[in-house]
Amino acid sequence: MPSDAPSPRRRQLLAAAAALGLGAAHAAPVAGPHGLPPAYGAMVLQPATLPRSAEFDLGPALARARAEGKRLYVYLNADDCAYCRRYEAFLAAHHAALKSHFAPYLLVDLRSSLRVPVRELRFKTPALGSLPYMEYQKAIGDERARQLVYPSVWLLDAQGQPLMQMPAGAGTFETVPEQIEVLQLVQ
Repeated sequence: MPSDAPSPRRRQLLAAAAALGLGAAHAAPVAGPHGLPPAYGAMVLQPATLPRSAEFDLGPALARARAEGKRLYVYLNADDCAYCRRYEAFLAAHHAALKSHFAPYLLVDLRSSLRVPVRELRFKTPALGSLPYMEYQKAIGDERARQLVYPSVWLLDAQGQPLMQMPAGAGTFETVPEQIEVLQLVQ
């Protein structure tokens, strides 16, 4: 007679989920952590409204950048984006060569999901208020008005204005010299 009792491994997962305050629906294994590697000291913004919508309030990052006299390196990634994980692995593998080149920037890690439709992705700043992704891009003069692509990077000054037009998507920065060139070619 077959047993309906969970396997020992399933019981371990359920116990771990319960200890973390998660329901059984969250007990399934998930992908590893995402976002910029911790060694870069990024300011992480993860909205509570995932997975159906996401609003990122850039106000605190802009205020911190002004206070520290830094520019912003804003990185939009998705928890379920393989290309984002590839870029993050690149950054982790080349931390020693790249870390000093990021020094003039406050890194801002926007953590989203591919399940968020572009119409539900918003950016908020003190000067612009809350705007949908495409309207935000237009408002800051980003000429890349296009479909949402992960990962995306913006180099902004402390007032939230683009320092240069940035490429986006897979293959954006695949070598250390390419990454350094982007960080140093601020217009």
